[in-house]
Amino acid sequence: MDLDYIKRTGIAAAYEGGKVLQSYFGQKPEIRKKGAIDLVTCADTESEKAIIETIRSRFPDHAILAEESGLYMGGHESRAQNRWIIDPLDGTTNFAHELGFFSVSIAFERDSEVVIGVVLNPVNGELFTAMAGEGAFLNNHPITVSGATSVEESLLATGFPYDLPPLFNQLQTRFSTCLKHAQGIRRLGSAALDLCYLACGRFDGFWEQKLHPWDTAAGLCIAEEAGARVTDFSNTSFSIEKDEILATNGHIHAEMITLLDIEEA
Repeated sequence: MDLDYIKRTGIAAAYEGGKVLQSYFGQKPEIRKKGAIDLVTCADTESEKAIIETIRSRFPDHAILAEESGLYMGGHESRAQNRWIIDPLDGTTNFAHELGFFSVSIAFERDSEVVIGVVLNPVNGELFTAMAGEGAFLNNHPITVSGATSVEESLLATGFPYDLPPLFNQLQTRFSTCLKHAQGIRRLGSAALDLCYLACGRFDGFWEQKLHPWDTAAGLCIAEEAGARVTDFSNTSFSIEKDEILATNGHIHAEMITLLDIEEA
């Protein structure tokens, strides 16, 4: 399989989705609620449509997992072998409030392993890409994680789930504990971009709970190819189906595990 062609397809699809988002950005698109604070706009659905059409035109038999549409399947066997994982608008709340921090996130999974990651911010034109074993790039320039060796000198990022009330005490404890130890914490509203910012050294660590595969798949590939260490809060291997993610530059990982252990915190 030509992974370079698949990567180019992912990039082309991201730009098609990005064009849709740009056309709606600042136009006050119609907003619906999937939950109390979980929004979806016509920009989400139209971007997803453009992305899927681009991929389908080249790979009609590949399976597709897309946030707004659910699972599309080609051939029965192709689902396990070749699958695209799409978030057409990661950061919908930012988009709805005309904040220019959101992204198109597209990953390609082969035999249950994410091997291609593409994340595009259509507002500033930053394109993050990665292919398994080939490193990570920002607008075709190689990127790598930071060299920070302690949380005290680190800028961290996090996010909060839409279903906030059941986890509020956990979230509050972890946030306050990390805030006491870190140089600072940012909550920017797009997990895909958070992982990419970790990959290029803007953030030194990122943690979040209750994410979905489309939130993390592309960013995971990019972060790992840039040298990041990615686990759950218990320091066991991360997969995109897991409920929690901790990604760091590697140097501060053990310290972050301790801080996120709310029993010890």
